[in-house]
Amino acid sequence: MIKKQLLLWVSVLAVLLAACTSKPAPDIHAPTSITMVTTGDLTTITANAKTFAWHPTMFTVHTNNKLDDEELIRHMRQSITKIMDKKGYSLVDESQFPNIVVGFGMTLESEMSDQEILEKAGLVAGLSTEGVDDEFEKGSVLVAVFSPQSQQPIWRVLAQGFTDTDKPVKNREQRFDKLTTMMLSAIPARTSY
Repeated sequence: MIKKQLLLWVSVLAVLLAACTSKPAPDIHAPTSITMVTTGDLTTITANAKTFAWHPTMFTVHTNNKLDDEELIRHMRQSITKIMDKKGYSLVDESQFPNIVVGFGMTLESEMSDQEILEKAGLVAGLSTEGVDDEFEKGSVLVAVFSPQSQQPIWRVLAQGFTDTDKPVKNREQRFDKLTTMMLSAIPARTSY
């Protein structure tokens, strides 16, 4: 008899708790997959190389919101500068004879397909969009390192991941820094004397 009453109370309590709780709407988070591919030879950067400058023309951004393009360029330059500074490189003007020159490009899949990226950059990371919510779009970022005397890059890295294009660019600074750190990890660090 006591067992039946206890079972009845537990059942009633379970029904009441289930009726009083609500299930929150699931948060949709950006997929975290990042695919990277590199090519080139960083050993051509001499051990005493400690300065870099921006490539005069390679800082292209292709998005569906042209108003964000300048902000994206600013964020990318800021992020690359932070990482290069941590590695012991100083940003100088091109007229100051930098040891290396850095350029970059960014695009969304809606603006440039993997085939077009392959044709223009010679690389494709091949990140699949299968099963990814339409709220997120595949983005590609290319960073290229040049010798100041060369028109062709000595090293390139292409990364692809997903972005929520509805979020303001200013809220993406941490993601820029994380991605740039991963992309530039192969660049040799320099020590100050």
